[in-house]
Amino acid sequence: MASGRLFVCFAVLMSFFAVPALAASSSEGESFPFNSLAIPGALPSDGVVPAVPRSAQAWQVTFIDNSSMSPSVADTGAALALSSATAEQRPTAYVYSDGYNTRRKIHMAASYLTLPLFVFQAVAGQKLYNEGTSSARSLHDAGMALTIGLFTVNTVTGGWNFFEARKDPNGKTRRLVHSLMMFGADLGFVATAALAPDDDEGGSSGDKLLHRTVAISSMSLAAVSYIYMFVTR
Repeated sequence: MASGRLFVCFAVLMSFFAVPALAASSSEGESFPFNSLAIPGALPSDGVVPAVPRSAQAWQVTFIDNSSMSPSVADTGAALALSSATAEQRPTAYVYSDGYNTRRKIHMAASYLTLPLFVFQAVAGQKLYNEGTSSARSLHDAGMALTIGLFTVNTVTGGWNFFEARKDPNGKTRRLVHSLMMFGADLGFVATAALAPDDDEGGSSGDKLLHRTVAISSMSLAAVSYIYMFVTR
């Protein structure tokens, strides 16, 4: 009886320590060694890791031969079209002489006097048209002399540079429009001087009106050309 009781106590004690150990191993997902074994040639099952040959486990580098791969015709055509479009949009470089740059600076500096001189000459001319005094005539003659000098300088420098830049396609239309309008203004100023009433005879009111109309038209054309070149530069 005593030995039987000792066996029962020993069994209870062993079960007391065995149950927590089994519960902990099942909650941590621990598997026994025999679950990771697989029979050669058999299909893998849950919990079984298939055997991998040792040669397949070695680190390898694979090189791909691109010589047999032909590029797409569409991609090649798109690349050629893009390169040709870029070449067309790229401006052509053109080298100007030092004289061109010097004349350009003189031309631009003189051009800043254009609008103020036109305002002065318009006021002096209107005063001469209304009053006809000697002081008004002196102011008008001074403005006329400044206008002749200004347009002589700008015509020479601008025409010379226009001829030198004739082969440059960059801004060619802009330069052509400006030159044509300024040439028309030059002709208008020549006609204005030719239509001026004679100082001794005084001239009729019709001659004075025609002279003033041609002068204002010429100044307006020159002002439009100046503003056009200033805005589009």
